[in-house]
Amino acid sequence: MSKVILLLVLSLMIALPACANVKVEKIEYKGWRNCYRVSNSEVELIVTSDIGPRVIRFGFVGGQNVFKEFPDQLGGNREEKFQLRGGDRVWKAPEDPVATWAPDNIPVEITITANGLIARAPVESLTSLQKEIEVKMATSGTDVTVLHRITNRSLFSLEYSAWALTMMAPGGIAITGFPPRGRHPANLEATNPLVMWAYTNLSDKLWVFTKKYMVLKQDPRNSEAQKLGMFNPDTWGAYVLNGETFIKRAHVKSGETYPDFGCSFEMFTNNEFLEIETLGPLTKLPPGETAEQAEQWSLHRGVNLTEFTDDAIDTAILPLLRAGARAN
Repeated sequence: MSKVILLLVLSLMIALPACANVKVEKIEYKGWRNCYRVSNSEVELIVTSDIGPRVIRFGFVGGQNVFKEFPDQLGGNREEKFQLRGGDRVWKAPEDPVATWAPDNIPVEITITANGLIARAPVESLTSLQKEIEVKMATSGTDVTVLHRITNRSLFSLEYSAWALTMMAPGGIAITGFPPRGRHPANLEATNPLVMWAYTNLSDKLWVFTKKYMVLKQDPRNSEAQKLGMFNPDTWGAYVLNGETFIKRAHVKSGETYPDFGCSFEMFTNNEFLEIETLGPLTKLPPGETAEQAEQWSLHRGVNLTEFTDDAIDTAILPLLRAGARAN
């Protein structure tokens, strides 16, 4: 009988899903007593439940947090106004000073899944919207799928898109790519918008433009805000910080209308942080329906850029994007 039991146990162990390598544990983090750490022993992310939904940390285990943190706002909750705090969040687009900036300062519900978790906020009394972030971590490597969702809990149809904003730690460099380039007169049609804000200053040395790429530097000494948006069927952004590179990418739905004159991607910076943002299409959602913006995250070591040319960025960043495309 003991041999039969042993064989049964062994067969069950073999049948266990690989996602058993992903561990979710409740921890205290910088003043918040109820946070959740998701890790596969190579990378880790931390999701808050005292406020949110918010991913406040992402990095290699024991390594730097590539996300921005505002130390004086960590551990707080139930503030009357929205708090930047740092990390990754989901907002309603297009931006407006009331509905978009609705506070996310109260506890959220956490549901543990096979390879991560779902953090779901209560319905916002101000907007009748309900936000949630789901994270799904790969069993090995650094890939994470992050689903940003906003559900219409009002009694009426509402038009908006899910907007995924990731605040990066200061001192790094953000890069994104333009759609494939061509030559005149072989390629006569417009390929994409490049969208400015009233405070955008293209003469600022924080910006670097090559034929294929747009680069934005984060400078703690420069308090002038900068922002640009664009559209790319292959939407992606990279952030290089202290030899590590964070990449997030999103799939774009062709033929859809996007916010901000057609932006699927936006970059913002000031002297405190740099933000990499992707946006979903504008959708008119009946009550109970959900807008979702899915992103693929990855983290890479050993990336250093000393010059900003097409060749240098091709060498440093393109292999990481190709590896991510194969994985997904």
